Amino acid sequence: MPERKIGVFIENRFIDQEIIYYTNRFSEEGISVDFMTRLWGQPSLTFKGLELGMPISVDKSFEDLTDDEIEMYSAFIVPAGMVADMLRYAEKPGDLAPAVQFIKKIMPMKHIYKCFICHSLWIFDFIPEDLNGRNVTCHNNIIGSVKNTGANYINEDIVVDDDLITGRTGAMFAKFSRKIIDTI
Repeated sequence: MPERKIGVFIENRFIDQEIIYYTNRFSEEGISVDFMTRLWGQPSLTFKGLELGMPISVDKSFEDLTDDEIEMYSAFIVPAGMVADMLRYAEKPGDLAPAVQFIKKIMPMKHIYKCFICHSLWIFDFIPEDLNGRNVTCHNNIIGSVKNTGANYINEDIVVDDDLITGRTGAMFAKFSRKIIDTI
């Protein structure tokens, strides 16, 4: 059986317990996890969690992934907290941030699961066409943003729409992980 691998995006203000859980739970299922970010030309960056201030050092950039390397992943997760908001930053107003460009690139790849929990669907504010018509759930605070993309908000904890898995809140990371494990 080929190696199963998940890419998890990281930025400041992640939910510490969620990242700890992903680190341990997926490996219990034989799924490796690569934490990745935008490295800004640095060999690595250290980020801090929102609740515990837990540091996590990341040395893998999603910007450096080749098409062949992307194909090696079963899923990509944009976690809860403020990760998506931080990843949306573009130096020039109106440009698509590299993370947004990456999500846009992988959305048509139906064999790779795209997983978003809590506030992480914010990343679609700049690419609403990639979420338009899809069934999703999200944190109550961003339902308006999600509806503005043309997505169909479903009032459930976890929603699966083909290759798209969404979770309502960051507190549901265990249930969200279970759905990802069962799906891939």
